[in-house]
Amino acid sequence: MDRLDAMKVFVLAVDEGSLAAAGRKLGRSPAAVSRAIAFLEQHVGAELLHRTTRAIKLSEEGERYVAICRRVLTELEEADDIAAGPRTAPRGLLTITAPVVSGEMVLRPILDAFLDAYPTVSAKLLLFDRAVNLIEEGIDIALRIGPLADSAMVAMRVGEISRVVVAAPRYLKQHPRIAEPGDLAKHQIVAMAHLPHSWTFAPQAGSSAARTVQFTPRLVVNSTYAAVASAVAGRGVARMYSYQVAEQVARGELEIVLAGDADPEMPAHLICPQGRLSVPKVRAFTDFAVPRLKKHFAQLSKSIRAR
Repeated sequence: MDRLDAMKVFVLAVDEGSLAAAGRKLGRSPAAVSRAIAFLEQHVGAELLHRTTRAIKLSEEGERYVAICRRVLTELEEADDIAAGPRTAPRGLLTITAPVVSGEMVLRPILDAFLDAYPTVSAKLLLFDRAVNLIEEGIDIALRIGPLADSAMVAMRVGEISRVVVAAPRYLKQHPRIAEPGDLAKHQIVAMAHLPHSWTFAPQAGSSAARTVQFTPRLVVNSTYAAVASAVAGRGVARMYSYQVAEQVARGELEIVLAGDADPEMPAHLICPQGRLSVPKVRAFTDFAVPRLKKHFAQLSKSIRAR
């Protein structure tokens, strides 16, 4: 049996979550998929998947091996595309990741337009609010918000993001004025479940000490969309990234408060592993997406500052 083909089958089975689903996508029987994985297990001398009648689960060895398989298959595809030359038309599967909200609001419409322009490219958009290892998970491109920790990646800066404190106009009319961060102690706060119940603001003029406001939230949610909707409904004050509330601010459903105490802006980048820009589909997407992302984030910053 061909080991590279078996590796492709193994990775697809993991991605699809079952042998049957992988078989349907490949046009093979579940038994054929099972034989390919058994061949790999015999070759490496370890069980890669724990199988049940309904699902599969990676073993500890399988988790390590699937990362290696992804890397090998990606590098082989990269080698084929580079050898074919720069005039090769973009083709194949492009895998992109982003945080959930920025991926849905900002990146997905650009990806849709890219797919219209390049019919020989297909795409997988994976949205996670967690750190993703691009090489181990076989990802071509990522949108990252905030400072970059991984210097091994090619980074293309596409804009800046700020955090803003917002509340509905009707809420602000019914509660004490918010003139400085300390005033938030008198207010109902809509907080995110995964974040501390405190907000830190830039130091006052002449001071180097950041200002931290502790609070007991009135409402805690684990969804950005829920937090924004609750703020629009007048349930309290929320602190969000500018792109998450830009539409609501533009429509007058939310107002920005404490604009003079905003944090310094954070960078937004598209990043990809070293060498991937040589692959036509990756180069085509970055050439397509970077100017559109720059335009989007520039317009966003302008509209937020105008408020």
